[in-house]
Amino acid sequence: MPPNDAGAMRPLPQPDAIRRPDPAALQPHIGAALHEVARLIRRRFERRARQAGLALTRHQARTLLSIARDEGLSQATFATMLDIEPIALVRMLDRLHEEGLVERRPHATDRRIRTLWLTPAGWAVVNRVLAINTTVREEACAGLGPAQREALQQVLGQMRDNLVLAEETESAAAE
Repeated sequence: MPPNDAGAMRPLPQPDAIRRPDPAALQPHIGAALHEVARLIRRRFERRARQAGLALTRHQARTLLSIARDEGLSQATFATMLDIEPIALVRMLDRLHEEGLVERRPHATDRRIRTLWLTPAGWAVVNRVLAINTTVREEACAGLGPAQREALQQVLGQMRDNLVLAEETESAAAE
């Protein structure tokens, strides 16, 4: 080892001095299960979109659905809602605009702000995305009855709300 790296390495603890976690703690739990289900849903969406001839990434589809829900909001607002950097959203919007799916319009009172709207072609793509989403959701929820699906939706909503509150509480405490 070169002399200038001598302080960089610390001796490793002796193997018997390391306390290993309980094997049950190493097993996948709720976070891992949610991640795996989300990954498989994304993969199914992408496959179904390709099969349908829809040249759209899942990020683009998510953006189009967000605009469809809240047309007329600013680019900055959508970046916050989608939890992506504004520059990344601008690049994606450039592509969606080039494809004729999204329109940027000036804000009614602030000319610095651009609002986002779907074109008729954008609405047609949203309808196709919704159909694919329905198919994938049905695949994912096969065997679950209406009450189980509703309960799942409520539990996931509660978990999301809990985590949003925890984030807001930590952010407020840090200020």
